[in-house]
Amino acid sequence: MTRWVAALLAATLGFSGVACGAFGAHLLEGQLDARGQALWNTATLYALIHAAAALAVLAGLGAMRAGRVSALLLGAGAWVFSAALYGLAIGGPSWLGATAPLGGLLMLAGWVFAAVAALSLRAQGATAMQTRPPS
Repeated sequence: MTRWVAALLAATLGFSGVACGAFGAHLLEGQLDARGQALWNTATLYALIHAAAALAVLAGLGAMRAGRVSALLLGAGAWVFSAALYGLAIGGPSWLGATAPLGGLLMLAGWVFAAVAALSLRAQGATAMQTRPPS
């Protein structure tokens, strides 16, 4: 998997988070009940946070396979999760509620892969430091 796929996924997720946030704040104002507004806000928050997280993981850990997998899972999970909540917020079918946990699991897996990549980076750094001659 190439980095550009994960980067594109994260960038489009960030774009959609901003666009949906603005749409919800301006065009849906007064159109959603309290539950719908809360769902919309949660979807936007998760989209924006995970778009930024995926890009950060790519920047810091993207050279490693686990880093690229992490970014992909974070982005894909946030897409699934947010889309389900947006759909529920505007009165979509109730089965959308069953897809949100799948998105949540993908995001959690993304965080696990980020930790694996960070630990791999730590191990590589420790090895490099151990083999370097003393100054």
